[in-house]
Amino acid sequence: MKTKIKKTRVKNIKTTSEEFVALLSPKEKAAFEKEYRNLLISELLLAVMEQDDISVRQLAKLADVSPTIVQAMRSGAKKDFSMQSFFKILKGLGFEKLMVERNGQSYPLDISHLYK
Repeated sequence: MKTKIKKTRVKNIKTTSEEFVALLSPKEKAAFEKEYRNLLISELLLAVMEQDDISVRQLAKLADVSPTIVQAMRSGAKKDFSMQSFFKILKGLGFEKLMVERNGQSYPLDISHLYK
């Protein structure tokens, strides 16, 4: 005996943050996105440093950058930092690859040989 399955349509439900962003002007949206990216980098550093129980000074030494740079990235105070510093810090934390996406296709970016 076959049971008929009734298809139901699911509404496209937006989160509160999605609704907030949808109401922003293009200029406000661009500023929001930039701040959000900075927050993500800061949160990544905080999480990995906590997981590995590593201090700002220890990471600075491993990454061969100043503790000021690490602290500024970690706190989100530094908004525009060099890719060189960012890659050095990632390598200091043990990251070897990044994933970049273009048109729905992901590509690994090997950073292990950069900035030794």
